[in-house]
Amino acid sequence: MTHIDPDALVASLRRVQTSSSTTGIVQQLERAVGVVDTLFGYSGAGLMFAEEGKDLRYLVTTDDRGRSLEGAQLHLGQGPCVSAYAENTAVTSTDVQVDPRWPKLADRLHPEVRAVAGVPVRLGGDPVGTLNVYQSKPYEWDESDVQALYGYADVIEQLLTAAMAAEEKSALAEQLQYALDYRVVIERAIGYLMGKHDLTATQAFTGLRKQARDSRRRVADLAAEVLGEGAGETR
Repeated sequence: MTHIDPDALVASLRRVQTSSSTTGIVQQLERAVGVVDTLFGYSGAGLMFAEEGKDLRYLVTTDDRGRSLEGAQLHLGQGPCVSAYAENTAVTSTDVQVDPRWPKLADRLHPEVRAVAGVPVRLGGDPVGTLNVYQSKPYEWDESDVQALYGYADVIEQLLTAAMAAEEKSALAEQLQYALDYRVVIERAIGYLMGKHDLTATQAFTGLRKQARDSRRRVADLAAEVLGEGAGETR
């Protein structure tokens, strides 16, 4: 059963509300998703969005384990989060490592990604992506978990709706597309930092995200700068 920390919830919503007028939609979404694990007591969270062609791509993850979950599903085109989007309903797995619905996932997942739940993020009733969470151990999801995730998905939907009202729809789409496209750049920067500083993927990703937040920059922009500096060092 999910037990929400009320203080953490209020603090989270205030941060998002405060930042909404001074940051882009992608940064707002990163902040909103970044506290889901702490807020609900899950091990990690992520957000996937559909491109114009309806293919899902991951936009935000809280850690390296979450990236393995999103990446495995995108590579195989199957999994609980893909199903949540396709079926426009909540999909859960007590232990995705042994779930017969997606037998190929386990080979591509971090071993600490076990229980997984995903709910659709909608605009106008139609799914545009999914909010996903995981637990590092098998876990029996109940109705309180599902309703809590739907409630937080509503927060994300409100952020998107407010952003669409505040600026041109095309500009909003460009921001989201930019973030989706630059996931590859971020992955390359993580690999570079791992090799240069002998870090794990989690350490490299966490450090990159923290530096971006501290400097009020996009993670993708900082990642591109890191790769540019790396290329300069090899000349």
